[in-house]
Amino acid sequence: MAGSSSKIVVYGAIGANVAIAISKFVAAYFTGSAAMMSEGIHSLVDSGNGGLILFGLNRSERPADARHPFGHSKDLYFWTVIVAVMIFAVGGGMSLYKGYQYLQHPAPLTDPTWNYWVLGLAMLFEGTACALAYREFRKTQGAAGFWQALRDSRDPAVFAILLEDMAALVGLVIALASVFLGHYFNNPYFDGAASMAIGALLVGMSVFMLREARGLLVGEGASPEVLRGLEALASQDAAVTKLRAPLTMYLGPADAILALDIAFHDHLTAVEIEQAVERLQTAIKGKYPEFRRVFIEASSLNGQQRQKASPLTPS
Repeated sequence: MAGSSSKIVVYGAIGANVAIAISKFVAAYFTGSAAMMSEGIHSLVDSGNGGLILFGLNRSERPADARHPFGHSKDLYFWTVIVAVMIFAVGGGMSLYKGYQYLQHPAPLTDPTWNYWVLGLAMLFEGTACALAYREFRKTQGAAGFWQALRDSRDPAVFAILLEDMAALVGLVIALASVFLGHYFNNPYFDGAASMAIGALLVGMSVFMLREARGLLVGEGASPEVLRGLEALASQDAAVTKLRAPLTMYLGPADAILALDIAFHDHLTAVEIEQAVERLQTAIKGKYPEFRRVFIEASSLNGQQRQKASPLTPS
């Protein structure tokens, strides 16, 4: 269900960006606006990025095999890194270059009507796509603030698209302001400055995405709140006497591994320890379904009994 919702967000973003990119390039052709050309490049890059994230989503859903026993969930994080690099190099780099080039050789101002129409429609389409992405993001935000929840999010199909849509809306405001100010003051340099501002915006967004995607790709663990919840859940079982800090790692937005090292009462038999392990696995799965594989290394307090539990099978 979550994967399906993420795909809807991506499809919506791709459709909006393709339509917006075409309209911006048409306006740039007739007006010669560098800011509009930068915005067209921005929307075109966003369309390609949406396609890459969709590709990553599809690849991450492939089942586990002999060479990938934990599945392919991290494929989504890899393609998110590629998307961030593309935004940095193609979107940000080309916009900065185009703006610099325009400042060196500004073109005469032309009728801004095309620009106003295209920017107005783009804001409508982009706002719709952004609202769709934000609605999906809100489902996982919880009580955390917006930026904290954005940093804690492990679903690039939602947070990457939301970031792109937000950056696109800010870029549209910059482009609209440059068109208005350029004609109001009869100064073509506003156009080039806006293009460079849009480029800087894209570079900043790509750096943020790279930082977040890197943490997920190298193996980010659960939040302190979840770790405390896991410890509390395990400690509540009457058979448990001591446990070490849980070891966790996210493989995908809803696919994580949990390893627990637990000491049980020394009077328990091997069968009773096995029952306790199964009881803990069921309790953890019920409260934290993202932990599809739960490994419990169990021992009696005196270390004479020891066993390893089999992983919890994903449902």
